[in-house]
Amino acid sequence: MTSASGSSAVLVTGGAGYIGSHAVKALRARGETVIVYDNFKQGHRAATRHASAVIDGDIHDTATLGRALETHRVDAVMHFAAWLSVGDSVRDPAGYYRNNVVGALGVLEAMVSAGVTNLVFSSTCAIFGTPREVPIHENLPKGPINAYGETKLAIELALPHFEKAYGLRSVALRYFNAAGADPDGELGEDHAPELHVIPRAIDTALGRDSFKVFGDDYPTPDGTCLRDYVHVNDLASAHLLALDALRSGASSTAYNLGNGRPTSVRDVIASVERVTGQRVSHEIAPRRDGDPAALFAASDRIKRELGWQPAYEDLDVIVETAWRWRAAHPHGYAASVSA
Repeated sequence: MTSASGSSAVLVTGGAGYIGSHAVKALRARGETVIVYDNFKQGHRAATRHASAVIDGDIHDTATLGRALETHRVDAVMHFAAWLSVGDSVRDPAGYYRNNVVGALGVLEAMVSAGVTNLVFSSTCAIFGTPREVPIHENLPKGPINAYGETKLAIELALPHFEKAYGLRSVALRYFNAAGADPDGELGEDHAPELHVIPRAIDTALGRDSFKVFGDDYPTPDGTCLRDYVHVNDLASAHLLALDALRSGASSTAYNLGNGRPTSVRDVIASVERVTGQRVSHEIAPRRDGDPAALFAASDRIKRELGWQPAYEDLDVIVETAWRWRAAHPHGYAASVSA
């Protein structure tokens, strides 16, 4: 489907959020018409500066969503709008199923009604649960150990049925730990409360927060969890490659997205201290429910099939981009609004 001008449009649900806003900027940089669709309960208006149009809308409001798809002649959707806290999903599984499953199904149904057949779906490594082996490749058994992972897997399992019945093709991108910020300094990570390790460690170095290490008795080299930190711009570039593949007629598939480098919580602390020149004081706390000891990716498939190559593989470089944005935005995007 194309617009009156002959160019296609991409609708980005959750385009005011962390990863979504970086994808929007990348899309616009190559000349795409990009429609951000967000309810702004977690996203930030200041993060939508690169959008062609912004629609205040909820993914549960399928009538508004459907009008957006048709009015803007959308030919593809990137679906980022989801709740993302593992811990919260354990405490509030009903909310997570309502938002991540029912809401996503609403997006799929609106796409079918509007005749939009290309979907890039924001998924997660949490669908693997505690993996049988690492690095994690796409074909390992799926066994989520929290509601967050279960809700994402539910949509992945639904996608082949939507393709068979309605012709909706998709690429699911399973992120490992998104990290870093726009090197231009325009976009960054701003959650309330902040849940992710790198920004929390940076805030501790800045004297804005305290830092807890959840468990130091895991079967890992230093006793803390091992994770795979992938720069948000590298995630954005993968979304563009997935979109191009769908538009060119590629088959539906799923890819794991990570650097493939196991990084411990203590490694993150050391990196933040190197980059900031400040000490990250911390305390050891009990393990959290739903935290596997090690999660890191085998991303060979997307490199081989789509030519994806991370541009930010060094942890200190990733941390440095996050540090520059966070130091310049002590109040997050609120500073951008008042500036």
